[in-house]
Amino acid sequence: MYKPQIVILGAGYSGLMTATKLQKILHRNEADITLVNINDYHYQTSWLHETAAGTLKPERTIIPIRDVINQEKINLVIDEVVMIKEKEKIVKLKNRELSYDILVIGLGFEAEAITNPNLNDHIFPIGNLNNARVLREHLEYNFAKYANEEKKNQARLNIVIAGGGFTGVGYAGELVDRIPDLSKEYGVDRTQVRVILVECESTILPGFHNEFINYAMNSLESRGVEFVTDAEIIETKEDRVVYEKLGKRIELPTKTVVWAGGVRGNSLLEESGIPTNNGKVEVENNLRVPDNEAIYVVGDCANIRNPETGRLYPANAEIAIASAETAAENIKAQINGEALIPFQLNNKTVIASLGTSDGVAVSLNGRNSFGWKANLMKKICLNRYLLRLGGIHLLLKKGRFNFFQA
Repeated sequence: MYKPQIVILGAGYSGLMTATKLQKILHRNEADITLVNINDYHYQTSWLHETAAGTLKPERTIIPIRDVINQEKINLVIDEVVMIKEKEKIVKLKNRELSYDILVIGLGFEAEAITNPNLNDHIFPIGNLNNARVLREHLEYNFAKYANEEKKNQARLNIVIAGGGFTGVGYAGELVDRIPDLSKEYGVDRTQVRVILVECESTILPGFHNEFINYAMNSLESRGVEFVTDAEIIETKEDRVVYEKLGKRIELPTKTVVWAGGVRGNSLLEESGIPTNNGKVEVENNLRVPDNEAIYVVGDCANIRNPETGRLYPANAEIAIASAETAAENIKAQINGEALIPFQLNNKTVIASLGTSDGVAVSLNGRNSFGWKANLMKKICLNRYLLRLGGIHLLLKKGRFNFFQA
């Protein structure tokens, strides 16, 4: 009996959850499942801002893939995806090719393209685990250098964050929580450290209600964050950043520009000829590519619309996990010749972290939260994800049980 070949690309939130869900709901004789990832580990991208600030050790975010998959049911291939040949139903990897009957694309996000060539150098993105490590080490290096300089260079202690979305405000909150420890460790006067968040829109956290924006700004300002809104960064140099506000060009000495701008879907989809909008596929409500019954797209590579509002769901871990579970259920239904189900979001809460014990949470059911309650909700969501992904063993190993600290 022929078994359909299921290939899953990417082991981020959506790809890995699709794989673990399929291994639970499909018998071995129903399908051959292959999971492809460039690394042999999964890392939790929603916690990268903590690693970058130094409030969370990198190893806490890493989960070895083999710890959560059943290798008797899933074949793990460590390789880089090069091209998707949609018509031939082939995925070209760096070292081999894989054929598929059903393909799941969960390749995750990329940093929004920076079209201004003056911004390509001297910035620190927070797009992956290695970027976060580099930024953390860079911060510590500049604190140490400043402490040892006879002629103090203030640029070392001016930290500029470009972008006031979830990543930017989350990183700002973690950073100002860590600065007192950094200052004490390196013998630096805390009052000399500046954290400046630059946002091109008129407010941070666009899309949130004013109540939540005001809370976030007041919380971060009370801990030392400075906000510059309606400003566009136009140039970065080794020792300064240049931004424009109200037609005026302003230079700010700094050795650290943290790029927390927007994200887009993986460029590999465009290069493979799959129709996209800003790197994302406008999927059908069952998460399949329009006019293609063989390809599902999940997580940050998918534009998924809320059927009630017509608006796109935000690109976050909760949506990625929910899309994975829907895709897995639909793959099983497709194999068995049953009707597919539409994507539904049960947990309709969006949480913005503001530091180790602060945050804002917006819920569609009216249960909005501020401060430690919102932060608690985020950690509970993490624990729930770990439990669903790898059971009680993974939860005990990687879970957050001290809810008032990182």
